[in-house]
Amino acid sequence: MKRKILSKLIEWKNKKNRKPLIVNGARQVGKTYILKEFGSHYYEKMAYVNCDKNKTLDKIFSQDYNISRILLSLSAILHVNIEPENTLIIFDEIQENPTVLNSLKYFCEDASQYHVAVAGSLLGISLHRDTSFPVGKVDMIKMYPMTFDEFLMAIDEQPLVDVLASKDFSIIDSLSVRLIDCLRQYYYVGGMPAAVAEFALTKNLEEVRNIQKQILFDYRRDFSKHAPIQEVPRINMVWDSIPAQLAKENKKFIFGVLKKGARASEFEIAIQWLLDAGLIYQINRITTPSIPLKFYEEMSVFKLFVLDIGLMGAMSDAPAESIIVADTLFKEYKGAFTELFVLTQLMTEDLSIYYYSSNDSRVEIDLVVQKGAVVVPIEVKAEVNVHAKSLRTFIGKHPELKGLRLSMMPYQNQEWMENRPLYAVGNWV
Repeated sequence: MKRKILSKLIEWKNKKNRKPLIVNGARQVGKTYILKEFGSHYYEKMAYVNCDKNKTLDKIFSQDYNISRILLSLSAILHVNIEPENTLIIFDEIQENPTVLNSLKYFCEDASQYHVAVAGSLLGISLHRDTSFPVGKVDMIKMYPMTFDEFLMAIDEQPLVDVLASKDFSIIDSLSVRLIDCLRQYYYVGGMPAAVAEFALTKNLEEVRNIQKQILFDYRRDFSKHAPIQEVPRINMVWDSIPAQLAKENKKFIFGVLKKGARASEFEIAIQWLLDAGLIYQINRITTPSIPLKFYEEMSVFKLFVLDIGLMGAMSDAPAESIIVADTLFKEYKGAFTELFVLTQLMTEDLSIYYYSSNDSRVEIDLVVQKGAVVVPIEVKAEVNVHAKSLRTFIGKHPELKGLRLSMMPYQNQEWMENRPLYAVGNWV
């Protein structure tokens, strides 16, 4: 399956000041797959090592950080002659072995001619356990579930990807029926590679849901295995509440939904654990749409989203017919799926993302994005009916800004606002 992150990996390979690379992200988003694809297509040789419960690796790295000795040992056990420039060395599940993680510092300082790439799933969790991290000695790329464009490529709809990339809305609008069908499929399948691969191969929606349920089971098992034991119940409470929180008209995260009288301080560690694991996104409120948005961020007021739209469907037991077939898809769930869809497409870009609500709650902007030196307020609409006063009121107070509305309406460009179809959000940046 084609992944856009491949271009970033190629860019890293060609950097003059290249450092060891960490590809970080949640479990099962495709980190190992893409590194192996990268190694097999862009290097003469590949040396792959899984760090999980690897006693041989423990012996090699526990002695010292003599890179020449380490490389010679790896060559012997892998039966690969590791050479500078033309061999990609891959350390998988690096968070399971702190000594290997720490060795990246010495690869950077003493052997920069070697190309080292590592994958880490729970790296943020490991760092909170006092694992030494080679600050300033590594390059990092964050990997996310597959985007809508990547999903289209996986199901052999490359022509639609090309049309969306052209930004020719006279053609895009003419293909709206086909694109909406594909968007419905993506809402159900989501972007977890295993689910996408199954759908592309068999179109078996029941098996896709089984895969999603297994991924959710594996995540919950990670809670029990890796989180502090006293935090596991609170992590489960936060995780389980997210679909219902997003189905509210006001999607602000309310601690009282978790249990009566709940306080933020009780759940701070649980939320941070899920963030570090890459399983949720936290979008904080801003009070003023001025650059830099970070200056106007309220850390105590936020919305939480799960990492993938397909997984949220599985968490909430949304039936296939209500997503793939029913005309009410884009009206149901109070836009929860649609806002999550937009967010997950934007998360893969280098953007600062927040949301805005006035103190009296009369005006709320779903997402506010800082794109370079430009602030863009984004209104997300789950259907054709786009009558809402918030974005127009907001732009009226901030006429220096131009709004973006994402809806099921065809493309339209007005002085104060640009409307794009939801399926074209990936080519907005």
